[in-house]
Amino acid sequence: MPTVVLADGARSFLPEALALIRQAGFTVIAAEAAGDPLTILKNADAILTMWMPMCAEHIAQLAHCALIVRVGIGVDTVDVEAARRHGIPVSNVPDYCIDEVADHAFAMALALARQLPALDRGMRAGAWEPRYWQPIPSYAAQTFATLGFGRIAQGVLTRARASRFRLAAYDPYQPDEIFAEYGVRRLDLEELFAEADILSLHVPLTAGTQHIVSAARLAQMKPSAVLVNTARGPLVDTQALADALQHRRLGAAGLDVFEEEPLPPEHPLLRCEQALFSPHQAWYSEDSTRTLYWRAAEEVIRALRGEPLQYCVNC
Repeated sequence: MPTVVLADGARSFLPEALALIRQAGFTVIAAEAAGDPLTILKNADAILTMWMPMCAEHIAQLAHCALIVRVGIGVDTVDVEAARRHGIPVSNVPDYCIDEVADHAFAMALALARQLPALDRGMRAGAWEPRYWQPIPSYAAQTFATLGFGRIAQGVLTRARASRFRLAAYDPYQPDEIFAEYGVRRLDLEELFAEADILSLHVPLTAGTQHIVSAARLAQMKPSAVLVNTARGPLVDTQALADALQHRRLGAAGLDVFEEEPLPPEHPLLRCEQALFSPHQAWYSEDSTRTLYWRAAEEVIRALRGEPLQYCVNC
């Protein structure tokens, strides 16, 4: 009987999705409950992984794996090219939590643009008079921009349009027609960092995008600008970001993802009063959780039945 191995996250995996796999005639094993997880993984017929890195060394040891599913959107934790060399398909779940992440990014942006964290802290400290860290312009006077213009970024800017922001984006892979369809001004990378009043990040983590928000890029931004990251932590040099916030070279930052997760308690970002944090939860809703696990389970079943895959990223 083919074996599906949960590399991690077994306790949070939707029981109904696991039942679906078992009902299809396959065994499900949690690697983290085994004495030697790597031995279990080596003999897997399919692997479901949430956070565990699947590096080239691990992939080379897989004896007869028919599929690795990254239970999420990003596949940066899986060496996709190594899997391709060994003839192992890699899939993700690219079409869940689109609205949730767009909502979360937009909510962070609005809260910081209106300086709600400062007002909240002031009232809790007994102050009735507002304590703003900088002047607050109207939304209509600000440019809301996204780095990337895929589905989530499009959702964010659709929400921003309803609040009367000026809209802009950078994405070298999207045609002009998409920008025109959404009524979004196309910027190059230099313009993006220089003109954005709010900059929301929506690109995958690659060698080319790691630390794309660097000290040099932060220096290009307006000292009043708001940076929002709900994509991948290493897109931002967080030490440089903390320095920019502490020295008032950047207005504010909203972060759901971090270079190191969880964020260490001594990290300088935690001392920045203009920062708003959430613990990598932008993806979450009851609906998105069900969709994520169910679609990952269905992809495993397709692979083990020899059916065409729906979400393969290296086929």
